[in-house]
Amino acid sequence: MDLRDIDWKKLIASLVVCQLAGLLGAIFTGPAIPAWYAALEKPSFVPPDWAFPVVWTILFLLMGISLYLVWNKGWGRRDVRLAMGVFGLQLFLNFLWSVLFFGMRSPLLGLVGIVFLWLAIAATTWRFYRISITAGLLLLPYLAWVSFAALLNYYIWLLNP
Repeated sequence: MDLRDIDWKKLIASLVVCQLAGLLGAIFTGPAIPAWYAALEKPSFVPPDWAFPVVWTILFLLMGISLYLVWNKGWGRRDVRLAMGVFGLQLFLNFLWSVLFFGMRSPLLGLVGIVFLWLAIAATTWRFYRISITAGLLLLPYLAWVSFAALLNYYIWLLNP
């Protein structure tokens, strides 16, 4: 792809929307980390706290690029509009998980939310892949991380009745 072929407005908008979703989630996550989350019993495989913002920043970047690749195929296409709608749903569910788990300090509600999030990511990945193979593949690390996060959420719920 030639740099002249990039629709910079769409690319920047796609990146900003995804990073903003992460920042909105951080409003609920940040305050809960030092006290509530730090006091929870966690499984032995929990990553260090510094890993989460690094991984999420990269994942939101990949999501933004993926969104751009699909959007750039043309808003006039029904499959593109539908795929972007499912993408919007998963982005909202991503934010909602932060509210449920950290904001409401509920591993149980977080677990319920992350199941729906995982399903929405899987649907988005499939729809994106059918429009742009690259766009679909770029979402696989996100699906893998949320799979891991769901496992982590489950164990936190078990360990903190």
